[in-house]
Amino acid sequence: MRKTKAKKIAPAPDAKYSDALVTRFVNNLMWQGKKNTAFTIFYDAMDRISKQTGENGYEVWKKALSNVTPAVEVRSRRIGGATFQIPAEVRADRKISLSIKWLIRYSRDRNGRSMAEKLANEVVAAAKGEGGAFKKKEDTHRMAEANKAFAHFKV
Repeated sequence: MRKTKAKKIAPAPDAKYSDALVTRFVNNLMWQGKKNTAFTIFYDAMDRISKQTGENGYEVWKKALSNVTPAVEVRSRRIGGATFQIPAEVRADRKISLSIKWLIRYSRDRNGRSMAEKLANEVVAAAKGEGGAFKKKEDTHRMAEANKAFAHFKV
Protein backbone atom coordinates (compact mmCIF):
# COMPACT_ATOMS: atom_id res chain seq x y z
CA MET A 1 0.00 0.00 0.00
CA ARG A 2 1.13 3.57 -0.64
CA LYS A 3 2.57 5.61 2.19
CA THR A 4 0.90 8.89 1.28
CA LYS A 5 -2.33 9.74 -0.47
CA ALA A 6 -2.07 11.34 -3.88
CA LYS A 7 -2.64 15.09 -3.80
CA LYS A 8 -5.82 16.38 -5.38
CA ILE A 9 -5.01 18.81 -8.17
CA ALA A 10 -7.60 21.58 -8.37
CA PRO A 11 -8.73 22.40 -11.91
CA ALA A 12 -7.69 25.77 -13.29
CA PRO A 13 -10.42 28.41 -13.29
CA ASP A 14 -12.11 29.05 -16.64
CA ALA A 15 -11.45 32.16 -18.74
CA LYS A 16 -14.92 33.74 -18.73
CA TYR A 17 -16.12 33.35 -15.13
CA SER A 18 -12.78 32.66 -13.36
CA ASP A 19 -14.42 29.74 -11.54
CA ALA A 20 -12.78 26.34 -11.03
CA LEU A 21 -16.24 24.79 -10.61
CA VAL A 22 -17.05 25.71 -14.22
CA THR A 23 -13.89 23.90 -15.37
CA ARG A 24 -14.86 20.88 -13.28
CA PHE A 25 -18.33 20.90 -14.84
CA VAL A 26 -16.87 21.19 -18.35
CA ASN A 27 -14.45 18.33 -17.65
CA ASN A 28 -17.44 16.13 -16.86
CA LEU A 29 -19.32 17.41 -19.91
CA MET A 30 -16.38 16.72 -22.22
CA TRP A 31 -16.28 13.69 -24.52
CA GLN A 32 -13.15 12.26 -26.20
CA GLY A 33 -10.87 15.01 -24.83
CA LYS A 34 -12.70 17.76 -26.74
CA LYS A 35 -12.46 20.45 -24.07
CA ASN A 36 -12.91 23.44 -26.39
CA THR A 37 -16.12 21.92 -27.74
CA ALA A 38 -17.31 21.33 -24.16
CA PHE A 39 -16.54 24.94 -23.20
CA THR A 40 -18.41 26.15 -26.31
CA ILE A 41 -21.43 24.06 -25.31
CA PHE A 42 -21.32 25.39 -21.74
CA TYR A 43 -20.97 29.06 -22.68
CA ASP A 44 -23.66 28.72 -25.36
CA ALA A 45 -25.96 27.16 -22.74
CA MET A 46 -25.28 30.10 -20.37
CA ASP A 47 -26.23 32.56 -23.15
CA ARG A 48 -29.43 30.62 -23.84
CA ILE A 49 -30.30 30.64 -20.12
CA SER A 50 -29.78 34.43 -19.99
CA LYS A 51 -32.13 34.90 -22.96
CA GLN A 52 -34.71 32.45 -21.55
CA THR A 53 -34.88 33.76 -17.99
CA GLY A 54 -33.65 37.32 -18.31
CA GLU A 55 -31.23 36.66 -15.45
CA ASN A 56 -27.48 36.03 -15.42
CA GLY A 57 -26.99 32.50 -16.83
CA TYR A 58 -24.04 31.81 -14.55
CA GLU A 59 -26.07 32.65 -11.42
CA VAL A 60 -28.96 30.44 -12.62
CA TRP A 61 -26.48 27.60 -13.21
CA LYS A 62 -25.05 27.98 -9.68
CA LYS A 63 -28.57 27.97 -8.23
CA ALA A 64 -29.43 24.86 -10.24
CA LEU A 65 -26.28 23.13 -9.04
CA SER A 66 -27.10 23.89 -5.41
CA ASN A 67 -30.70 22.71 -5.94
CA VAL A 68 -29.61 19.26 -7.17
CA THR A 69 -26.87 18.78 -4.55
CA PRO A 70 -27.80 15.85 -2.27
CA ALA A 71 -27.25 15.95 1.50
CA VAL A 72 -27.75 12.23 2.21
CA GLU A 73 -27.55 9.03 0.20
CA VAL A 74 -27.96 5.33 0.88
CA ARG A 75 -24.98 2.99 0.92
CA SER A 76 -25.20 -0.79 0.80
CA ARG A 77 -23.80 -2.78 3.69
CA ARG A 78 -23.86 -6.53 4.23
CA ILE A 79 -24.73 -7.57 7.76
CA GLY A 80 -25.30 -11.22 8.62
CA GLY A 81 -26.10 -12.35 5.09
CA ALA A 82 -28.58 -9.53 4.44
CA THR A 83 -27.81 -6.35 2.51
CA PHE A 84 -29.11 -3.15 4.08
CA GLN A 85 -29.42 0.28 2.50
CA ILE A 86 -27.94 2.57 5.14
CA PRO A 87 -28.44 6.33 4.96
CA ALA A 88 -25.18 8.30 5.16
CA GLU A 89 -24.07 11.92 4.86
CA VAL A 90 -22.47 12.78 1.52
CA ARG A 91 -18.88 14.08 1.55
CA ALA A 92 -18.52 17.67 0.30
CA ASP A 93 -16.47 16.65 -2.75
CA ARG A 94 -18.90 13.87 -3.66
CA LYS A 95 -21.89 16.24 -3.33
CA ILE A 96 -20.48 18.43 -6.07
CA SER A 97 -19.55 15.44 -8.24
CA LEU A 98 -23.01 13.92 -7.96
CA SER A 99 -24.82 17.17 -8.74
CA ILE A 100 -22.60 17.83 -11.77
CA LYS A 101 -23.03 14.28 -13.09
CA TRP A 102 -26.79 14.32 -12.59
CA LEU A 103 -27.22 17.67 -14.36
CA ILE A 104 -25.20 16.45 -17.35
CA ARG A 105 -26.81 13.00 -17.47
CA TYR A 106 -30.36 14.32 -17.44
CA SER A 107 -29.41 17.03 -19.94
CA ARG A 108 -28.25 14.35 -22.36
CA ASP A 109 -31.51 12.43 -21.89
CA ARG A 110 -33.62 15.49 -22.79
CA ASN A 111 -35.14 16.22 -26.18
CA GLY A 112 -33.56 19.05 -28.11
CA ARG A 113 -31.49 20.02 -31.10
CA SER A 114 -28.10 20.66 -29.56
CA MET A 115 -26.42 19.74 -26.29
CA ALA A 116 -26.27 23.45 -25.39
CA GLU A 117 -30.05 23.70 -25.74
CA LYS A 118 -30.63 20.54 -23.71
CA LEU A 119 -28.21 21.68 -20.99
CA ALA A 120 -29.82 25.11 -20.83
CA ASN A 121 -33.30 23.60 -20.46
CA GLU A 122 -32.19 21.19 -17.72
CA VAL A 123 -30.37 23.94 -15.81
CA VAL A 124 -33.41 26.24 -15.95
CA ALA A 125 -35.65 23.37 -14.80
CA ALA A 126 -33.27 22.50 -11.94
CA ALA A 127 -33.10 26.13 -10.84
CA LYS A 128 -36.90 26.14 -10.59
CA GLY A 129 -36.87 22.88 -8.61
CA GLU A 130 -38.03 20.55 -11.36
CA GLY A 131 -36.49 18.37 -14.08
CA GLY A 132 -34.71 15.01 -14.03
CA ALA A 133 -31.68 15.98 -11.95
CA PHE A 134 -33.83 17.56 -9.22
CA LYS A 135 -36.10 14.50 -9.21
CA LYS A 136 -33.02 12.29 -8.77
CA LYS A 137 -32.01 14.29 -5.68
CA GLU A 138 -35.53 14.02 -4.28
CA ASP A 139 -35.55 10.25 -4.89
CA THR A 140 -32.16 9.89 -3.18
CA HIS A 141 -33.42 11.80 -0.13
CA ARG A 142 -36.64 9.76 -0.10
CA MET A 143 -34.64 6.50 -0.15
CA ALA A 144 -32.52 7.70 2.78
CA GLU A 145 -35.65 8.72 4.70
CA ALA A 146 -37.31 5.35 4.05
CA ASN A 147 -34.25 3.47 5.34
CA LYS A 148 -33.72 5.65 8.42
CA ALA A 149 -34.47 2.59 10.58
CA PHE A 150 -31.10 1.12 9.56
CA ALA A 151 -29.11 4.27 10.40
CA HIS A 152 -27.69 2.59 13.52
CA PHE A 153 -25.66 0.28 11.21
CA LYS A 154 -23.58 3.32 10.12
CA VAL A 155 -21.00 2.58 7.43
